[in-house]
Amino acid sequence: MNQRDLRKLDRELTEFIGSMVEGMGRVERREALGAYVTGLLLDGERKSIEPIAARLVDDPAEIQPMRQRLQQAVVIAEWPDDEMLRRLALKLDAELPGIEALVVDDTGFPKKGKHSVGVARQYSGTLGRVDNCQVATSLHLAGEAGSGCIGMRLFLPAAWTEDRARREAVGVPSDVEFQKKWEISLAQIDAALRWGVRRHVVLADAGYGDATEFRAGLRTRGLRYVVGVQGDHRVWPPGVRPEVPAMAPGTPGRPRTRPVGDEGPVRINALAANLGRETFSVVRWREGSRGKQTSRFAALWVTPAENHGRGRGQPPPEAVWLLVEWPDEEKEPTKFWLASLPKSTSLVALVRLAKLRWRVERDYQELKQEIGLDHYEGRTWRGFHHHATLCAIAHGFLALRRALFPPEEEVDAR
Repeated sequence: MNQRDLRKLDRELTEFIGSMVEGMGRVERREALGAYVTGLLLDGERKSIEPIAARLVDDPAEIQPMRQRLQQAVVIAEWPDDEMLRRLALKLDAELPGIEALVVDDTGFPKKGKHSVGVARQYSGTLGRVDNCQVATSLHLAGEAGSGCIGMRLFLPAAWTEDRARREAVGVPSDVEFQKKWEISLAQIDAALRWGVRRHVVLADAGYGDATEFRAGLRTRGLRYVVGVQGDHRVWPPGVRPEVPAMAPGTPGRPRTRPVGDEGPVRINALAANLGRETFSVVRWREGSRGKQTSRFAALWVTPAENHGRGRGQPPPEAVWLLVEWPDEEKEPTKFWLASLPKSTSLVALVRLAKLRWRVERDYQELKQEIGLDHYEGRTWRGFHHHATLCAIAHGFLALRRALFPPEEEVDAR
């Protein structure tokens, strides 16, 4: 946005920022936090502290004083990210039209050197390779009309969590321990539910869906999911419901825990390919600015063949939908999802929800290209998370404006 655009929205932006920063310290800090959010919204190639300071003042002599105020508020001051994100989450959940999903994902930030918190040679889906970078796990609220980030937590590789000197140098809190990305996501979901966010269906790609523990954690929390998985997962085919066999009274030995059925489990990619292309149906779904997208899909009611409760005689997991995509131009199925939605769910509804996960990619694009999420130049844990939180606030304002007042409906206030 340019200065003229922001002046047109001055009252709305002032009220929005005020509701987010209320109680976050003395008035000087709150004003600096508001100025930082405003600077993130303003046009500019770089959204680090010094360029933001330069855009916020008219007199060059004021740049350094403004930079110092922003530095103090964003990098040094202690204020609760969770509380600001709670306010944003409840506002988006209540006011963004058609919110129906919680989306989990992670994004990478390429970095040089080794001193920025969490930086390591690690795989980043954003970069598509192993590289020197930071990776953060995020949680989003999403619907067809809009979406917004309501949580972002830096992933700390084990080498970081085990290195006391490095932790202390960048201010990693003493209670932060190593967690896998799916564990961070479950903690973020727990926080959102604790805040009062509604219990939406959870969407994720195979980076999370492949983790049996993640899917089990969602079901334990009473949450439905539609998550991507790789084709090597095994399921019992439709119509096969395995059971844990009973043991006769007095039978020696431990209880049998391997579920049995009329057929053994099969890999989902083999099961999908054996269906034959003719059994797949053409489904169209809305994909944002690209309009209607079309592909071929099939859905099967299956039971995952995973070792839940091994050694405890527990039954296998509940049956779920296996959703398969087989594009016309491909020789075999390409994408797979497991969905714990009711058996009455239609194929179109399954596809629409699976494809709704694209909203997180739009969020990342806007957060980085428009807001400056990846422009932070500091090295500390607190500074990174304060910057990420304020980026989410700025993006949330844009998301609400765009969903409630699409550009063609906005009236020029001149």
